[in-house]
Amino acid sequence: MSPADLERLVARAEHLMARFEAILPPAPPLPDWTALAQRWRTYQGRGWLEPLHNLQAIHLSDLQDIDDQKQRVDANTRQFVRGHRANNVLLTGARGTGKSSIVRAVLTEYASEGLRVIEVDKTDLIDLPHIVDLLRARPERFILFCDDLSFEDGEPGYKALKSVLDGSFASVPDNVLIYATSNRRHLMPEYFADNLQTTHGDGELHPGEAVEEKVSLSDRFGLWVSFYSFNQEAYLQIVRHWLGVFGVDLKDWDDVICREALQWSMMRASRSGRVAWQFARDYSGRNATA
Repeated sequence: MSPADLERLVARAEHLMARFEAILPPAPPLPDWTALAQRWRTYQGRGWLEPLHNLQAIHLSDLQDIDDQKQRVDANTRQFVRGHRANNVLLTGARGTGKSSIVRAVLTEYASEGLRVIEVDKTDLIDLPHIVDLLRARPERFILFCDDLSFEDGEPGYKALKSVLDGSFASVPDNVLIYATSNRRHLMPEYFADNLQTTHGDGELHPGEAVEEKVSLSDRFGLWVSFYSFNQEAYLQIVRHWLGVFGVDLKDWDDVICREALQWSMMRASRSGRVAWQFARDYSGRNATA
């Protein structure tokens, strides 16, 4: 091959490489470890940590009528942050009762001691081993937070989460825990037909394989915390708390506000902490002085 032919071949190869590089996705950004919270994002098969700098500040004192739940999650998180043994946490129960808010609140409480939160969407749970490897050598303490988690049969994230929780030969580092919220105790749909596989022998019940599989994931969370719908009195107490936070003069607390708050809850068919917060925002906004 002549020098001229070699030069043309090299030029053509460089041209092809330039065209190939142009269609490749950009390299993911480096993590911003100064952010208190981050979200795992994926695009074209690549994943990265997206910093979340504008956080909604929620304090444990803002969460009303869930004192037992707060105490259990707070104690577990405090143990974790201070380097002691702690459990992965599954928070289950009625919608709008404070499950995700309690995770935001413990971040507010312990961020100054090195606690960080990383949100991971259900569809990205297959990346959990990679996320864990990114965090393994960091000095901070990380909660991997999966909100509103549930699975249908056969979803790939199910087995990835199960493996990271307690099923892999590779250990999860001491600076990582998983906190998840769900409306389902066992995270998967349960059907009447599953119970047909249950057998009885020697005085014991033996669940079928489908039931065992669905229970096995939630069993890997060491701490279960259940949340329940609020009664009317608790709902109004939460409304009153948030009105005070939003600057409403509580001397105006009267039958009119109570009636409006109850009507608001009936329109939403729910007496939850979220609904109380939404009513308080609406009321304070409507009655704000110019």
